[in-house]
Order: sequence, then C-alpha cells, then structure tokens
Amino acid sequence: MMAGAASETDILRGKTMPERSMPRRRVGRYLNREASWLSFNKRVLLESVNPDNPLLERIKFLAIFESNLDEFYMVRVSGLIEQEEAGVGELSPDGLSASEQLDLIQPIARSLRARAAGIWSQKLRPALRRAGIRLLSWSELRPAEQTELSRRFLAEVFPLCTPLLLHPTTTFPFISNRSLNLLVELDDQGELRVARVKIPPVVPRLFAVPGRKGAHLPVEEMIRGHLDRLFPGVAVGASHLFRVIRDADVEIRELEAGDLIEAVEESLRRRRLGAPVLLEAQKGISPGAMQVLLHGLELEPDDVFSIDGMLGYDFLWSLARSDRPDLKFAPHVPHAVRGLDSPEGLFEEIRRGPFLLHHPYDSFSPVQELVEAVSEDDKVLGVKQTLYRVGSPSPIVQAHLASAEAGRQVAVMVELKARFDESNNLVWARALERAGVHVSYGFAELKTHCKLCVVVRRDEDGIRTYTHVGTGNYNPATSRLYTDLGLFTDDPEIGQDIHNLFNYLTGLSRGIRFKKLLVAPFRLREQIIELIQAETWAARNGRPGRVMIKVNSLVDPGIIDALYEASSAGVEVDLVIRGICCLKPGVPGLSDRIRVVSVVGRFLEHSRIYWFGGDGSPKVYIGSADLMRRNLDRRIEVLAPVESPILQAYLKNQVMESCLRDTKKGWQLRVSGAYVRRKPKAGEAPFSSQDWLMDHPAGRLLELRIPPDIHAEP
Repeated sequence: MMAGAASETDILRGKTMPERSMPRRRVGRYLNREASWLSFNKRVLLESVNPDNPLLERIKFLAIFESNLDEFYMVRVSGLIEQEEAGVGELSPDGLSASEQLDLIQPIARSLRARAAGIWSQKLRPALRRAGIRLLSWSELRPAEQTELSRRFLAEVFPLCTPLLLHPTTTFPFISNRSLNLLVELDDQGELRVARVKIPPVVPRLFAVPGRKGAHLPVEEMIRGHLDRLFPGVAVGASHLFRVIRDADVEIRELEAGDLIEAVEESLRRRRLGAPVLLEAQKGISPGAMQVLLHGLELEPDDVFSIDGMLGYDFLWSLARSDRPDLKFAPHVPHAVRGLDSPEGLFEEIRRGPFLLHHPYDSFSPVQELVEAVSEDDKVLGVKQTLYRVGSPSPIVQAHLASAEAGRQVAVMVELKARFDESNNLVWARALERAGVHVSYGFAELKTHCKLCVVVRRDEDGIRTYTHVGTGNYNPATSRLYTDLGLFTDDPEIGQDIHNLFNYLTGLSRGIRFKKLLVAPFRLREQIIELIQAETWAARNGRPGRVMIKVNSLVDPGIIDALYEASSAGVEVDLVIRGICCLKPGVPGLSDRIRVVSVVGRFLEHSRIYWFGGDGSPKVYIGSADLMRRNLDRRIEVLAPVESPILQAYLKNQVMESCLRDTKKGWQLRVSGAYVRRKPKAGEAPFSSQDWLMDHPAGRLLELRIPPDIHAEP
C-alpha cells in the first residue's frame, strides 16, 4: 500500500475519518434566496482576512468577492428590478415581493462592499507594502521615475484615451458595463464641466516602476498625472474612479430568433447595452458632478455605492501572480493514477470496474485521455460529448477536431447559453462544424448543463460503450481550481441511457425512459423526493433513515419540504451546501435533525453527491444538478448511480464526512440564516477537508483494487 493511503477496509467502515408534486409554500419555512447568496459572498470575503491563507491567496478572495457581487447585480438584482417595474405580483418562497427583496438586498450589499474596501485599504494593501509589494500614486514617484513613466504614457496610453464631455452635452455617452472610468471635474472660466476618461482595458492596470522592485503604478494614477495633456488649457479639478454595473440577464428565446446562433450573437450585443443597475464611485465626487452621473445613467442615489479606495479589483489577479512563493499556497500536484496515461490502459481499467476520480485531488488527464483516445485508438468508432464551459484554449475541443480529421464519428452538444461563456462557446462550435463534427445546440428553452462523454469502441468481445459522467465542466483549467467528481464506467445500461439522451438532444424523441440515470426535466425533482420519502418511511417504521447531500445550492421548496418531513420523522439529514441554502435547520419539530455546513476554501466546492440509505444498502448518485428550480425545470441535468460499495463508502466517509467535520474552512448554518465558523473542540487541532482530500484522492482506490465480490457495509 502506498504511504498515506487508506485501506479499502478503512474506507468501507469509515475509520479513516474522525468523526411528488410541489408542496404548498408556507411563509416562514424558508430563508430568502438573495440574502443567503449574500451570506455566501460574505464567507468568500472573510477568506481575504483569514490568517490561514497566505497573503497573495487572500487578495484572490477579495477579487472573487467583487466579481461575484458584480454578477449578482448584473443577473439577480437586475431581474428583481425588472419584476418591480413590470408589476409582477409573484412572491418569493419566503413571502417577499420584488420590492421587498430589493429593500432587503441593498443595505446588506452596501455594507459588504464597504467592508471589502476597508479590508483592502486597512489590511491587505498595508500587508502587501510590508511584504515589499507597493502600489504608488503619481506624487510618490521620484522625478526620474516620473520621466520614464511619462514616456510610456505618451507612447502606450495617451493614444488610447478619449476624453468625453458628460456635462454640458446634448446626449449622455454610453458607459460600458464594468468598465473603469475617471470622472474629471473641470473649471471652464468659472463654470463646472464634467468629463469622463475611460481607462483603456487593453493596457495593463499596473505598470512596474522602473528600478524599484515590487513597486507598481496603477494606470489611473498615470492618467491622473497627465490630465493636463488630455484637457489642455482647462483648469483640471478633482478626479475619481467610477464603474457602472448593467443588466446582463438577457434571455435567449427561440421564438424571438429562428437561428439560435444569431440569437446568441444578438444577446451579446444587447448585454453591452443593458440598463444600469448600480454605480460604484470613489468618495469625494462633488454633488454637482454626482448629479450629472445619476441623471445620465437614470439612477437614484440609493443605486450608488460610495467607495473609499480603489475600484475594480481585477488587478489583484496580476499581483497574485507575483513571483513570491513565500506568499502563496504550496503547489498542489494532483495524484496521477498509474496505467491511465494510455488509451489501452484507460479502457482496460474501466472494463475492470467503475471508478471515480476526484479533481483537483486526482489529475484531470484521464478525462482528456478518454477524449483524445478517439483519434489515437483505431478500435474507437466514435464519441459523443456535452460541452458547457470548456475554456480557451481547449484541449478537449482540439481532440474532437483531431478525431474528426481522423475520420471518427464525432457528435458534440454545445451549450451556447452558458452565461458569460456564450462568445467562447460560439467560436468553438463554428470551428467544430467546419471540421465536420456533428454539432447540435439543444433547446432554446432548456440549458444543457449535464457533463457527459461516451466513447464507442470495438473490443475483442464486441462493441462497448465507455462512459464518463462528471459534476464539473470539461475544462482542464477549472479542474485545478474546482472540486469535482467523475465516474468512469462501461455499464451498458448507463451507456444506453446516455445514447437515448443524446438522441433526445439532437433529434426528435418522445416518451423517453431511462433505466439508471435520473434526468431533469424528466421527473428529477420527483425522484429525489421519492428517495427522501423512502428514508422517511424507514424512520417511521423504526429503521434508521439517513440523507446526505452535497450541492452548490438548495433553493427548491419541494425538496426542502421533503427534507423537513424526513427530519420530523427521525431521519438524520446532513447537507453540505456551498452557496445558497433556503432551508432553515434546527427548527424544533421541523428541522432539528438537519445540519447544514458550507465549506469555502482554497478550491471551489463544486461536486454534487446524493446519498440515501440508513439501512446499509444506500442509493448514491453524482452529477451536475443543484437543487434549484432552474436546474430541475429548465435544464438538462443528469445524476448517475454509484453502485460500487467501495465508491459509495469513499463518497460518504471520505468526502461528505470530511466536509461535515471541517473546522478550518467549514461554516455552520443557524436557523436565523447566519453562518458561524466551525471551531475544533478543546484539545483538537483544526481540520481541513480539502487538505485531507489532497492526501486521500479517489484515484488511490484504483491502486487498491479488491475482488468485486467482497462486500462490506460503509
């Protein structure tokens, strides 16, 4: 056995770990979705001040927090504003109108954004300075440094700057979404003039200060130092940064455009022109200049976040790439499973029995190898795959292009409506079509979110389907950042189910049935509720009932009510919910047997696990579906069964239990909706589930293969 590896007996026994139709909605049974999401983003923000995280890792969390908040306003807040303006009377499950939810959101979001600004200016920026990484203003530069950076400004930045007058003017210029801008106040013979200078997005945000190691000059400081060049002969007053966040939730409907690709291209154009929903501005803008902005953007004072400090934290990613290993996490090298680095070895291992890989703890290479084998292995006849977010560049897409060139049968379902990735997916779809790949785009009204790949191969004993079902995207870059699971199997029934699903996605199928897969929108909600109800029935009849679920979000009222009923019947319910959770745990008589934990750590928790069975004969699934109405009703989602007792035990005892035990990155949800950081008991060392899983990846089980007839209860 490899050093540090858990034995199969330990895994099965858990010894490696220390400890139907939608129900009527009832106000008071659910937490508000938007407030729960803001609570999640608060947990992200607090990782930026967590001393367990190295400094350059902490600044990443601040950048993620701002990006998350931007998207929240672009999508969720904009949607609520549209509901409010349209007079939509539908209430949220917790009983709030759109207006009431907006009133709830604004003070929380404003407080969080102010807190983020304080963390940057009072904690992170001083800590960076102490570590030798400094952001300087123009006035802090030495004369020689100013001379050199002025030369660069005139050569690289000045030609790209276009000052635009905001007042007085007959038309207010368009301010693009999330762009960084300087609002410049001018004195023209005693009259206030207001102009805008957009920070060119094609130049670096930070310029290295020559001769001073670790010193950087933000480009806005460089522009501020040369405003006299942009407004010659005019008295230049104060200048402040501002950003506009616009509505980006543009629906793509087949009824509006017969050609879905054209609909996507049009949505991208419309997204840039979405209505403003938020203005972020540095403190200090005069009332007159602020009124110019508000009038031009058609916003109210309540729509403004006044920020003390820098805006646009994207530059923190470039700082995080600084060559300072002493300020970063120690590099993590994913576990590479022996024998999976060749097509023959991979197919042989799948024939021996199903197995799981757990990324980023296990290498993503076998997933790529499965796709690349299509062009490399003459026994392979064809491949089918769903693509949601593949990244750029994409070795997965390149493999399909090579397979098509080699004459293999290649069919790819590309989701063009993957939010904020539409443009990239459109580029890949066209490249695949030009290469002769069979490309389909699913349905305009449904997103294809499932992660499926099937490879058809002619083996000695006949044609066999090799299948991969994942919880995450086929993207090598995110596989190093997100925790995701992938099931490899040659189970003929699972393979047939996936072939049937592809036929549904690409052709015309009615009355489709699945033998083993649970598929949305084909009764997935009802099937999950039935699995919960089976545990409820067991508990009511004196047998142990247990439900364990790990997802990104739990919002659906029907699922929540089924979990409440299970808890009331005596079922032990453990939920690992990274982000939104609308269930209230710990309510006497309703949910006092339900525990909810959120893990926010080095890697983004993204895997989905469904585990049912307190009687020792569990039903276990992994897949792409979160427990949200959009996933259950408006997406193609797939959950695949994990039937091997060893793999079931790994998911329960290694993945789920480690998250539930996490006292380093784990948070416990209270009935109020507040989260408290979990702490170790007296005398215990803090425990990190992600650190644990780095040493106990699922791929180790392949090195501990045992005969399939050996059975032990998990």
